[in-house]
Amino acid sequence: MLNVIIAVVVIILLTIGIVWLIDKFVPSKLKPIINILLWGLIIYLGYITFMSVYKEIQFNQLKVKRYAVVIERLIDIRDSQLAYKEVKGEYADTFDKLINFIEVDSVPITQRRDTLVLDEERTRAFGGVETMKTITLIDTLDHWFVKDSIFKGSDRYKTMANVGVGEDGAKFKLEAGKLEDIPVFQASVEKAVILNDQEKYLVEKEKQVVSVDGVNGPKLTVGSMEEVNTTGNWPKNYSKKQ
Repeated sequence: MLNVIIAVVVIILLTIGIVWLIDKFVPSKLKPIINILLWGLIIYLGYITFMSVYKEIQFNQLKVKRYAVVIERLIDIRDSQLAYKEVKGEYADTFDKLINFIEVDSVPITQRRDTLVLDEERTRAFGGVETMKTITLIDTLDHWFVKDSIFKGSDRYKTMANVGVGEDGAKFKLEAGKLEDIPVFQASVEKAVILNDQEKYLVEKEKQVVSVDGVNGPKLTVGSMEEVNTTGNWPKNYSKKQ
């Protein structure tokens, strides 16, 4: 867009120069008509320049609002996946599994403690001399329901697959698997889906963002299928929750 603005400014300056030349060299009878036409062109080009800047300002304001909605949903997905892994030992690869887990399952609250018990094998080996060994016991103290803990009485988890803004009916892409036997997951949505009704050149520019203050790349994502990571690719200023 910077190139467009520079081009328009150059044209405006050239037009002003032409007006000056006309004032100097064109016959008086033709000057009023030509001057009106040229000043009309200057005003039109100025309007185009203003709208180019204003459209980008509007786009950025809308982008921030929509990203905030999407990020809140991605955080819900991440928190739900972490609870799912704590119980199941892996991440859910479909939203149906994740939503059903939130609806019916609970996460145990446990306590680890060490205690001494008789080591029967070593006792026999030492001719009946009692030999003790230390073992770790895990006691279940209580359970907390994901639905109540993360969503606090809200049923928004039922529609967590929906992006919620941008393209009608758009849903997040959810993946899960293992990376060198370590469970990983990723939830993502293309920026083009979130901003589907905006100017194409602005969306393309946004997809190429590389900045500490912006969402880098063509997608909003949480988690990763390429590394063990459960964070999102947005900066802190986009959400109060991290």
